[in-house]
Amino acid sequence: MPSTDQVAFAVGPARDIDTAALASLAALTFPLACPPAVTEEEAAEFAGRTLSEDAFAGFVADPARRVLVARSDPGLVGYALLVLEPPADPLIGAALEDLPQPTAEVSKFYTHPAAHGRGVASGLMTAALDTAAEAGARTVWLGVNGMNLRAQAFYRKSGFCVVGRKQFPLGRHLFDDLVFARSLTLEG
Repeated sequence: MPSTDQVAFAVGPARDIDTAALASLAALTFPLACPPAVTEEEAAEFAGRTLSEDAFAGFVADPARRVLVARSDPGLVGYALLVLEPPADPLIGAALEDLPQPTAEVSKFYTHPAAHGRGVASGLMTAALDTAAEAGARTVWLGVNGMNLRAQAFYRKSGFCVVGRKQFPLGRHLFDDLVFARSLTLEG
């Protein structure tokens, strides 16, 4: 079980020099969020293809993306990837249509296992929500595997609720993901 001691960290935008560390952290953390049916090979292939150093270099350079990193000694302990574009999937668009527009997606959100339960995820989420709001988003959404109960609990604690479903292909599988969303608009 992770320590409940807080970890000293700072959250900020990723830099070009962070891409190798981001790819390494992604290779470590992505498999941890996968359902049990996903093999190590399938998880590694997905991470190697979509979360590579080159992929992160593209994300960092893309004006429609924001990559945030949580830094601690000796390196990165978490990252979030925001997409500041409308969702391409019409099912997601329909699930979000009654929510304040425009929307931003938290496309990736991972923390190092040694940082679990130590305040990093909460700090990173606060920074991600602030960054989305600064970019003009009024709603933030994300997808999470229906079997990833730990992540779902964290997102609920962070103010998100289920608004729909989507499918996520991984290896030879097609998983049902939940679509969570939360408004950034102040009520009242």
